[in-house]
Amino acid sequence: MDTPIAVTIPDAVRLSGISRTALYNALKRKDITARKAGRRTLISFADLEAYLNGLPTYQAGA
Repeated sequence: MDTPIAVTIPDAVRLSGISRTALYNALKRKDITARKAGRRTLISFADLEAYLNGLPTYQAGA
């Protein structure tokens, strides 16, 4: 499967596993950059991946 260049909000939620609210909060904080293509909001797949990679790792028992 080829990696997409950009994804819509619903696709970003589905692919990342984070909630729609958390995604919009990240956009509001400018942790992720979105672009508009007409009425569609697109997020660069690379930006989404970088955001997820920047999240803290799970520490059992912490």
